[in-house]
Amino acid sequence: MAATTDLETSTVESFRDQLRGEVLQPGDEGYDEARTVWNAMIDKEPTLVAKCEGTADVIRAVNFARELGLLTAVKGGGHNIAGKAVCDDGLLIDLSAINNVRVDPDSQTARVGGGATWGEFDHEAQAFGLATTGGIVSSTGVAGLTLGGGLGHLDRKYGLASDNLRSVEIVTADGELVHASEDENRDLFWGVRGGGGNFGIVTSFEFDLHEVGPEVLAGPIIYRYEDAADVFRFYRDFMREARDEIQCYAFFSKGSAELGLPESLHGETIFVLFPSYAGEIDEGSEVLAPLQNFGDPIADAVQPMPYTALQSFVDDRWEEGARNYWKSRFFDELTDEAIDTIVEYCDSSAPFTSVFTDGWLGGAISRPDHDATAFPHRDKAFSFTIGMRWQDPTRDDEHIAWARDFHEALEPYASDGVYVNLLDRDDSKRVPDAYGERYDRLRELKREWDPENRFRLNQNIEPAE
Repeated sequence: MAATTDLETSTVESFRDQLRGEVLQPGDEGYDEARTVWNAMIDKEPTLVAKCEGTADVIRAVNFARELGLLTAVKGGGHNIAGKAVCDDGLLIDLSAINNVRVDPDSQTARVGGGATWGEFDHEAQAFGLATTGGIVSSTGVAGLTLGGGLGHLDRKYGLASDNLRSVEIVTADGELVHASEDENRDLFWGVRGGGGNFGIVTSFEFDLHEVGPEVLAGPIIYRYEDAADVFRFYRDFMREARDEIQCYAFFSKGSAELGLPESLHGETIFVLFPSYAGEIDEGSEVLAPLQNFGDPIADAVQPMPYTALQSFVDDRWEEGARNYWKSRFFDELTDEAIDTIVEYCDSSAPFTSVFTDGWLGGAISRPDHDATAFPHRDKAFSFTIGMRWQDPTRDDEHIAWARDFHEALEPYASDGVYVNLLDRDDSKRVPDAYGERYDRLRELKREWDPENRFRLNQNIEPAE
């Protein structure tokens, strides 16, 4: 492989002339912004950044990297916890300018560029009262979330983000633009719906949309730590029988003024339920009432809100600039013993910022044929993530050790598997677990579309031998 430091000025200038977008080097204006990703623990310096402005730019960047043997990273939203969107040395292909969103309200579909965020997606789709499943943080990239499966507030009603895909356009390792759908390159279409960025760079997504909003019923219900175990058990029992329109996240956090809590609770552990209802407001008020009426909450802020406000509700708590380390597990069932372990670890002395469920699975997530896509976890009940966020680099070892201990303590109660979008940078050995029995088929697909493993800065599926 060529050493990126050996690139001659003439080579860089020739590449720059080929692109409509900018080509940046260290020291150039915009370089540091382009190489920055959401997780502040990631600080890498590519030799070149190609700020692509269209599919032609992506094709030329892929060909340039292949011909020179350059390590290649691909950045969409840059939100992935593992920070795989950027590399030391090599070429960073930045898709952020390919953020077009074109909505067809008559067919209820949308075409979306590979660099768009869900905030940009929702801004356009909600002009027509339309949406599709799109995570819970508006700055998340459409590409990364969708290619890994795509959980979110609407998943129990409308399925995963990837379940709502109609087609993709993808630049392969050979620099070819390929269309994939149920009717064309069907195996590749199967693989990109859950298999991540292993098979190429998706520059365009076509989604089905659904009538959602403009207002939905949603909001937090906040409890004291002392009530957490009882509320958690009620939440579990409620969601086992919940109708598809209901999604509800549960998380432990530390009380703060930003949450509107009294000073006595600042820094103390609180337990929060965050339900949403993908249907009529009046109907939602009736079916969410049991959640709102249980126990003795400190605060209940469930109310009608714009769907775009729901999608950005936790943005302030998940903004860029914090150091992050996450561990995640799936569960077939959430036993009393598992709940007790979670509650015990999350007392006020623990160093965490947020420990959360990834919503409740089931509903529309569970209904497609088991082999319909590369996402393998449709039979799971629940996903739980230890999401550590902090600012002080001197506390890295403390936070990482606590998360690993907590993760290990949950192993006796957890099922096999893990959601690929929640794997951290030290989880490469868990990639086969993210795909289970699909892993061998995905390796064969990787050999077909990327035999040299050019696209390996991801949760990598190595080509079959």
